Amino acid sequence: MVDEEKAATARKPRADARRNRILLLETAKAAFAEKGPGASLDEIARTAGVGAGTLYRHFPTRDALIEAVYRNETEQLVAAATRLAESHSPTAALREWLLLFVDYMAAKHGMSEALNSIVGGTSELYSASAEQMKRAIGRLIDRAVASGDIRLDLEPLDLLRALAGVANLSSGPVGKQAAKRMVDILIAGVQNKT
Repeated sequence: MVDEEKAATARKPRADARRNRILLLETAKAAFAEKGPGASLDEIARTAGVGAGTLYRHFPTRDALIEAVYRNETEQLVAAATRLAESHSPTAALREWLLLFVDYMAAKHGMSEALNSIVGGTSELYSASAEQMKRAIGRLIDRAVASGDIRLDLEPLDLLRALAGVANLSSGPVGKQAAKRMVDILIAGVQNKT
């Protein structure tokens, strides 16, 4: 009996449950970016086309939803590093990933008020995501250095810090566009000139 219960809880969620979860995460990201932590959970559920019970089944508290949105964004960015490495040249993969990082920063900036409202703070959440980012960009940079395309005599995280700094100086579309231009400047700066 105990083995049957374990097997039942270990099953993957149904396709509609996965789809609803993704819809809720995307809708919540937009709502928190627009309205901050005060975004209505019932409105998020309605906009996603699901009932409030579905939202609360996936995310029992507001903090759980905010945290899940942030973790989802981080996981998507980390997964993109692998996907890009498999489909692009080393330098192109790094460039495309850095452009995605700018979008990630814009989403994080838009959600900052909601993230800061999490009870117990975000230090553990940010610490875990920083480590994931470090590994993702490290793999892309190692690949580009090994190919001889770039030389890097700085810490990989310095590239992310530079982009984050530009994106945070002037938020919104202007900051995002400036950070995207910075990607090409950074890539040009680390490329091997032969």
